[in-house]
Amino acid sequence: MPAIFFICFLLTLAYTALMLVYRHGWDRQAYFKVGDLKPLTRVSIVIPARNEAGNIERCIRSLLSQSYLTGLYEIIVVDDFSEDATVDVVKSFIAPNVKCLQLSDYLKADEIVNAYKKRALSTGVSQSTGELIVTTDADCLAARDWLATIVAYYEKYRPVMIIAPVSIDCNNSILQRFQSIDFMGMQGITAAAQRLKLGNMANGANLAFSKAAFESVDGYSGTEHLASGDDYLLMVKMQEKYPGKLAYLKSKDAIMRTAPQYSWAGFLQQRIRWASKSGKYKDNRLTAILGLVYFFNFAIAVLLIAGLFNFSCFLIGGGMLCWKIISELIFLFPVSGFFNKRKQLFIFTVLQPLHIIYIISAGFLGLIGIYKWKGRRVR
Repeated sequence: MPAIFFICFLLTLAYTALMLVYRHGWDRQAYFKVGDLKPLTRVSIVIPARNEAGNIERCIRSLLSQSYLTGLYEIIVVDDFSEDATVDVVKSFIAPNVKCLQLSDYLKADEIVNAYKKRALSTGVSQSTGELIVTTDADCLAARDWLATIVAYYEKYRPVMIIAPVSIDCNNSILQRFQSIDFMGMQGITAAAQRLKLGNMANGANLAFSKAAFESVDGYSGTEHLASGDDYLLMVKMQEKYPGKLAYLKSKDAIMRTAPQYSWAGFLQQRIRWASKSGKYKDNRLTAILGLVYFFNFAIAVLLIAGLFNFSCFLIGGGMLCWKIISELIFLFPVSGFFNKRKQLFIFTVLQPLHIIYIISAGFLGLIGIYKWKGRRVR
């Protein structure tokens, strides 16, 4: 028992320190304000879409309502073999800056594709006319000043890639609140990690990069064997070629809203897809952090279960759980303020058992790397 206590003490100390470091990184990430800048860069917004007939209209309408000059940006939707009316919905827009490409027109008859989303994105970029590429998803909604804020940041600092914030919309259901809080935490970690150089993280729902930089690293070449990771793996390639030229945009005006998963099965499949990149990281720091988070949560679960037979194990596991809650709240408090979700922290403690189960299951199944997404079974 002393050995178990010592190991658990070290795990708890390391995890608490990690949350405090993330809090420090978030606080150090400076807010950006557009000010008097009047950005004039030509932009191409690329949206890969598969079976998104129920979402794509609202997404395009939010993009057409931007405060940015209409003549300076185009919206390119790349249909990924949709089996619904996605193409018809996109083509119903008569706006001159809305284009619909069908991925099937850009593939050879006998071509085998594993990473359809990457192929759709690269097709959209190849047909774009913008200096700056911005990617998002078909189930996302942009605020009016979203694009102007991104371009203003690009023109002021000239990074080759901009990682921007994403927020999950939610109702009062446990499933959607859980997704919202969990994803908010990941967004806070993304900002902190970028500021402190603790690893690369990004989300393709709100990502911008220069077309020249994309072409200079040969796009997604070399990563097509992996179905997921279009955002992270491209980020790694750009980081290697342009160290110090990647940036996080901390601005409420730049937040992109995205839809939640509407079932527990869909949520788990999404997270398995995200976790399937595990083992592909070249960054030892990120690998170590992910390992710490996984084993810390795994230890809590094992100890609480063992506590049914040994009360000492229950006390140790309960203590670790308390420290997990306290340290995460310290980190999440300012992050929740940024995303206007501070009220959601009231149920944060109640959702902790779900969070532990989710981390353990998604992490393990992500290593196996088999999941279903958009009607496709991916290995």
